[in-house]
Amino acid sequence: MIKIVASMELPVEEHLQIRKQRIEPLEKTGNEKRISIVTGTHGDELEGQFVCYGLLRRLKENRQYLRGTVDVYPALNPLGIDSITRGIPMFDLDMNRVFPGDTAGPMVETLTAQLVADLKGSDLCVDIHASNIFLKELPQVRINEITAERLVPLAEKLNIDLIWVHASATVLESTLAYSLNSAGVPVLVVEMGVGMRINESYGSQLIEGILNLMKSEGMWDGPVETPRQPMISYDNKVGYMNASASGIYLPVKNIGDIVREGDVVGNVVDPLTGSICEEVRAPIAGLVFTRREYPVVYGGSLLGRILGGVVQ
Repeated sequence: MIKIVASMELPVEEHLQIRKQRIEPLEKTGNEKRISIVTGTHGDELEGQFVCYGLLRRLKENRQYLRGTVDVYPALNPLGIDSITRGIPMFDLDMNRVFPGDTAGPMVETLTAQLVADLKGSDLCVDIHASNIFLKELPQVRINEITAERLVPLAEKLNIDLIWVHASATVLESTLAYSLNSAGVPVLVVEMGVGMRINESYGSQLIEGILNLMKSEGMWDGPVETPRQPMISYDNKVGYMNASASGIYLPVKNIGDIVREGDVVGNVVDPLTGSICEEVRAPIAGLVFTRREYPVVYGGSLLGRILGGVVQ
């Protein structure tokens, strides 16, 4: 069942609609739990599109196993997806900086308020993101340390590679995840892949994780794969690599590689002189979980992150 969650009139007789697909058990008891899958907040993040497609197809083909209600929101920012724009076109706004919104506010705040109202009441929410065009991320869940006690056990069931617990000072209160967590809806924020691309392997991995999470919550009786045991890290165990020179970045290490402190992970080169401007070395030993994909860099550009002090 497809439902319009939020709508708004646009100029030139156009109409904006944010829609969701609801899948319910064949036989309802009236006490079903509800999980919401949301994505498409940023128009250049497309990994979630594959997850929505694959999950809905799996549920429809095996509906006899479904014991809970599943709401899938493929495009919170349909204008951004249609125009390949990260923010909301015409408004130059990052949608994930406008929550929880205001029904009496401007257009975008009205839309986000309608979304939050519809999502409230969910027992779980998975908010899928895909980095940006510059960086590739290993499948991970990012969690505010304030909610870590509640969310880490849920994230461990999502079949991802890494759980990154952020210091509360780095968490923005204007995000969808913060707004829903504050309203009592547990939200797991997934980051994976790279902007404007779809990594089907990562998407399939997360689909299995969502089904495993649903099974642990009594919402799915079908078969699931044994989930990966994620690594867990806190901010003080993450090493950042930033460029000191401008040029073209050529990575040496791949995402998922284990490196030692001081290992060369890439080079910033000058195509005019044919020289290496900078050897980029690992600041700590650990796992490369973020890697620069867009090669043009300037001083300060983020080139990657390394996870150290892994807890398994």
